[in-house]
Amino acid sequence: MTETPLVTAVERLVIAVRDLAEAERIYTRILGRSPSWRHEDPGGGTAHVLYRLDNIGLELVTPTGDGPWGLVVSRHLEKQGEGIQVLFLATSDAVAATEQLKGRGLPAVALPEGGAKSGSRIRRWRSVILPPHVTRHLPIIVNEVISAPDVVPLAPLREGVAAGDAISALDHVVVMTPDAEACKKLFGEQLGIRLALDQSKPEWGVRQLFFRVGGVTIEVVEPLDKEKAPKIDAFWGMAFRAASVGAVRDRLAREGADVSDVRVGRKKGTKVATIRKPTCGVPVLLVGPSPETV
Repeated sequence: MTETPLVTAVERLVIAVRDLAEAERIYTRILGRSPSWRHEDPGGGTAHVLYRLDNIGLELVTPTGDGPWGLVVSRHLEKQGEGIQVLFLATSDAVAATEQLKGRGLPAVALPEGGAKSGSRIRRWRSVILPPHVTRHLPIIVNEVISAPDVVPLAPLREGVAAGDAISALDHVVVMTPDAEACKKLFGEQLGIRLALDQSKPEWGVRQLFFRVGGVTIEVVEPLDKEKAPKIDAFWGMAFRAASVGAVRDRLAREGADVSDVRVGRKKGTKVATIRKPTCGVPVLLVGPSPETV
C-alpha cells in the first residue's frame, strides 16, 4: 500500500511587513493583481492581505496588537526586519501528517481547527506546528485547508493589466543555509519533499539543493566559502514565474518600479530580471522562458 504523501504543495508564503497598506501597494504593483482576501485577527493581534496565485498563496501580515501571533510577528520584525517569515506546506490530512512527522523524528503538535472571515467568506484549516529547534529555526507549518478552494479566489487582474503582463505563479523560494546536508535531511527525509537536484557550482561559489512539490521549487543554497555562509538558516528570496519576462518587466518599469533589464538566466533556456526595492525585504526575481525556446 502506497503511503499518502506527507506534503502535497507549498500552501503559502507569509511575508512580515511593518506597513500593511504600503506592502499591499507594492505587491499589487509587482503581481499586476489585486488581493484575493483581507482579514483582521483582533485576538491574535494581526492583520492580513492574501493573494492567491495558480500554485501558491502569498500573504502579507503585520502586527496590530498584543495577541500571541502579533507578538511573534513583532519579534520577527525587530530581530530580522521585513521579509519571508513562514513557509506553509500543504497536507491532505493534518492528523495523519502529525503522526508521520513524529515517526520521522519531528515532534509535531496539531492545533485545534482554525478559521478566518473576510466579508461573508470563511476559511477553515487545521495546522501542525513544528518546534523551531527541529526545523533549523525555519518557521514551517504543515497545513490542511478544510474550506473549499473558491473561498479564496484567484487574485484578479488589476484594471488595465493584461494577463500576459501579470504574474500568475511562484517559481521558487530560496533558503540560505550553512549546512546543506542538514537541510537535505529536513526537507527530503523528514518532510518527504522530492529532491530533484543536488549540485555544487564552484564557479558560483555555492552548493544548491532543489526540492520540488506542487509546481514550486524550494531552493537551498549553501555558500562553499564558510566565511560567506549565514550563521543560521533563513528564508531569503523568491522568484515569480512569468510567461514573458520582458512584458512583465516593461509593465513594472512603466508603473515606476525599479527593475533591471532582462538578462540570460543561469538555468538554460530562461530569461530573468530583478525587481529591486521596495519589496518588503525580499529579494525578488522574475523568471521565464527565453523567446528562442518557446
